Amino acid sequence: MHPDKDQALRDDIRLLGRLLGDTVRAREGEAVYELIERIRRDSIRFRRDADHGARAELEFALDRLSRDDTLHVVRAFSYFSHLANLAEDQHHIRRSRAHLIAGSAPREGSLAHAMNRAFDAGLDAAALAGFFATAQVVPVLTAHPTEVQRKSILNCQTAIARLLDQRDRMVLTPEERRESDDALRRGVLTLWQTRMLRPAKLTVIDEVTNGLGYHDTTFLREVPRLYANIEDRLADHLTERDQHLAGQELPAFLQVGSWIGGDRDGNPFVTAAMLEQALAMQCARVLDYYLDELEILASQLSLASLLVPASDELTALADASPDRSPHRSDEPYRRAVVGIRARLAVTRHALLGGQPPAAQVDAYPSPEALTVDLGIVHRSLIANGSADLARGRLRHIRRAVSVFGFHLAPIDLRQNSDVHERVVAELLEVAQPGTRYGKLNEEQRISLLVAELASARPLHSPHYTYSDETTSELAIFRMAREAHRRYGPAAVPNAIISKTDGVSDMLELAVLLKEAGLLDPRSNTLAVNVIPLFETIADLQASGPVMDRLLSLPTWKRLLPSRDRTQEVMLGYSDSNKDGGFLTSGWELYKAEIALVEVFRRHDVRLRLFHGRGGSVGRGGGPSYQAILAQPGGAVQGQIRLTEQGEVIGAKYGNPEVGRRNLEVLVAATLEATLLSGDEPAPRADFLEAMDELSEAAFRAYRALVYETDGFEQYFRESTIVDEIAQLNIGSRPAARKKTFAIEDLRAIPWVFSWSQCRLMLPGWFGFGAAIDAYLERHGAAGLERLRAMHRDWPFFATLLSNMDMVLAKSDIGIASRYAGLVRDAALRDAIFPRIRAEHEATVAALLKITGQRELLDANPLLKRSIRNRFPYLDPLNHVQVELLRRHRDGADDERIRRGIHLSINGIAAGLRNSG
Repeated sequence: MHPDKDQALRDDIRLLGRLLGDTVRAREGEAVYELIERIRRDSIRFRRDADHGARAELEFALDRLSRDDTLHVVRAFSYFSHLANLAEDQHHIRRSRAHLIAGSAPREGSLAHAMNRAFDAGLDAAALAGFFATAQVVPVLTAHPTEVQRKSILNCQTAIARLLDQRDRMVLTPEERRESDDALRRGVLTLWQTRMLRPAKLTVIDEVTNGLGYHDTTFLREVPRLYANIEDRLADHLTERDQHLAGQELPAFLQVGSWIGGDRDGNPFVTAAMLEQALAMQCARVLDYYLDELEILASQLSLASLLVPASDELTALADASPDRSPHRSDEPYRRAVVGIRARLAVTRHALLGGQPPAAQVDAYPSPEALTVDLGIVHRSLIANGSADLARGRLRHIRRAVSVFGFHLAPIDLRQNSDVHERVVAELLEVAQPGTRYGKLNEEQRISLLVAELASARPLHSPHYTYSDETTSELAIFRMAREAHRRYGPAAVPNAIISKTDGVSDMLELAVLLKEAGLLDPRSNTLAVNVIPLFETIADLQASGPVMDRLLSLPTWKRLLPSRDRTQEVMLGYSDSNKDGGFLTSGWELYKAEIALVEVFRRHDVRLRLFHGRGGSVGRGGGPSYQAILAQPGGAVQGQIRLTEQGEVIGAKYGNPEVGRRNLEVLVAATLEATLLSGDEPAPRADFLEAMDELSEAAFRAYRALVYETDGFEQYFRESTIVDEIAQLNIGSRPAARKKTFAIEDLRAIPWVFSWSQCRLMLPGWFGFGAAIDAYLERHGAAGLERLRAMHRDWPFFATLLSNMDMVLAKSDIGIASRYAGLVRDAALRDAIFPRIRAEHEATVAALLKITGQRELLDANPLLKRSIRNRFPYLDPLNHVQVELLRRHRDGADDERIRRGIHLSINGIAAGLRNSG
């Protein structure tokens, strides 16, 4: 009899649930505990046993809760969602370790699997080293206007997760088990007594602080470990002719980027001062990490010169150290590290100020200079029989410096093209009155901007008072230049233009960079990457011709060598989905990549794509491994950047081991997509024709509902929590770009988040059912076979359907109907919700027909299990949220109701995990 692999997960969930129940009973009383237990049992009976009597009892009980009891129920079920997440994460770690311990074949998505595939395909270690030599893999953390988790809650969860992990990794004595139980009980109690909601709105600096937490928890330690793992795997496969690669270290191809502190698109609070502070906070965090690690390393390298020789350069480094203790006079390695640490402390003071260190030594002028000194210690250890010591903490410190430098995370700048246009227009009008830049057509603008880029003369005049907007924009570019001087060019390497729709958008940014000294027309050098972001359906369709025009300009051709003849292009998944729906967005993104691959090949320029994916499928989310492998041939080319947003950041990187696994997946997928996928960008012609037809029908269905149905904006606002989101203290950035009710002006993130909260998930599937029905009506049985072949043979289509499968499984049309009941206009409700319900049914039926599944998620048993475990605890939160919204909108002025709504938003987001 095979052991039940999921028993340990169920045991953890029961343990945490019992501890939560004990805490509720002890803190809130027996009556509250019994109420929550009754609701829990009824929800399980309904969800798992399809007991509709239980559902009626559940709804009856939830709709009649007192205001105080409502808060208790919402908090209890919200915290259970958090605890269930921790148990699931621990189970993933447990199963991964079990596979490794058993010597099982490497799992898909692991580096071992990817590298074995490469070796099996005939590639050698030299070929893989060549890949890593030019690779670039960068997840980019973004500030998120619907990130609901407080840092304090995340800290509580981290403490509980560590205790669960300790219980898994060692056999405990009875006393140790009792101590562990007590610690878990304290952890759950602390969680219960920690405020879930923020009393004040997040500031940009709060968001920077939250982002830094993931570096502390995961990136600073796990990124160097991942590099070491790759290097060791390559070393294990060296042949006789590859021995020149022995001991060779990989370049810093894997980094973790950030938008936090540099993303100004729609966020007036991101200023030059905020960027300066964000950079300083990052610098302080990484230098403090190095100082702590070097202090430990110095204590470990107690090698006596009588026993271990030292190289001449190591001896010189030790002699230059301020450590003059006679007790360490014969310990050159320790003294050398003490000296390195002293110079780094002086460097910290030079960069950030504060209390000056006592040592009279020079600061390091750059991270590279620090790397040189660490390399001296490394080489001397290896040369003198202590290579094992060089492979320990020293190895990780050296790798950390090569990846994180003095800046920790490269911060991208981002601004809307409309802002750049207004700033350039003002600068030109002051410099050349009568230019009237805003009235020029695209070709006239290009001609004028190209001429401006050829001149070293600045446009800005110190004798003129510019608008606040122009002053602020120029200040942030000047701060970027100062960051290059202070921390190195890697500190601010990219500038992104939102809503790019023409070549002039990129040239406008180039002109502003020239004003700040980040573009030098005399030497044809560009100090940052100019990155267009194509977001709407129309912009995606125009991306190929726009980039073709840009790359044809002699001015741009002269700048490209300074960027290694690489041009980055960002594709926006979120706004294209809101604009055209799930299917059309996915298809237009794919076609845009095909067009860009062809354009860049023709110009002999390397294309690096930056994928603006959200957490939810409605914003381009879904499993990263499958998404990268589903890219058209030639679209990855060893380099990829992608955004990590919202609850997904915590889910992926809040736990160090899970975080390392997610970083490994990105590297493995990039390697496979580059070395093991074909270069042909397009699949079979009939597949392309079918997708064009499906996309056109889905687009019509989506636009007919969202943009052409009278009253849809009112329906959306009344049947979701979008207005309540605006009152939550969950982000520094406003939820809408303009103060209107138009869906066009609403940010894509709250658009998707709101549909997720009401369990409809509409942006992740609407239009697919109508498209398939129309296709099959036209093509019949042959059409169905073609669709099945597309699912079987085309990774893009298979991934599209897999993601939609996940979304549909998380949706619940019954719960969504209760939210529809919040719409006051019955005629409007009856005109829209039945259409949504019918399309939902058609979409589910179409998906099952194509995939051959009997039920949703048959092909993904892990997620199916997760939903079975967590949704009985999620459903009560939705029912309570609906009742609270009804009371709130009926005019009940009670802080408890508002708090209950906000708590339910938090709990539902935690239960869904990738909701925004």
